[in-house]
Amino acid sequence: MSETVEAVGTEQDKSGDEENAPTGADLLVQEGDIAGDYLERLLDLLDYDGDIDLDVEAGRAVVSIDGGDDLEKLVGNRGQVLEALQELTRLAVQQETGTRSRLMLDIAGWRAARREELRELGRTTAETVVSTGEKVRLQPMSPFERKVVHDAVAAVEGARSESEGEEPKRRVVVLPDDED
Repeated sequence: MSETVEAVGTEQDKSGDEENAPTGADLLVQEGDIAGDYLERLLDLLDYDGDIDLDVEAGRAVVSIDGGDDLEKLVGNRGQVLEALQELTRLAVQQETGTRSRLMLDIAGWRAARREELRELGRTTAETVVSTGEKVRLQPMSPFERKVVHDAVAAVEGARSESEGEEPKRRVVVLPDDED
């Protein structure tokens, strides 16, 4: 006796799944939830305390971990461990959702504090460049850091910025607006 087995799942079933797939803000909330679960498991494995906060800002999921004494170890020197952990978290989210994540991770308020430092650096450097007419090359920075500096420089009339070099030594150069 032979039986014919029909394939399970039709084109109609597949299109139905697409209709139920999260989009836009729902996808960002889902990314935050997946990242939160992933990071909660990591904290448990490390036996670290921390409160995980999920949010959506400027079209990206934002996950913050605060409150634990050991959390600074997860930031590392100049945020290097934080950057690596953010990439791992993005990969975990991508594995679950099938889409590339732009999730932003902050631990112990380090990224928020660094953002303020960089805004000040960008503003004061741009003001110096405008007053002296001389370009200034800043120290190498991560993509996150360069973006914050570029945004701060753009807010100062008479100055502009560009990036030069290759990772990991890519840096921001601040120039007078009229210099090429």
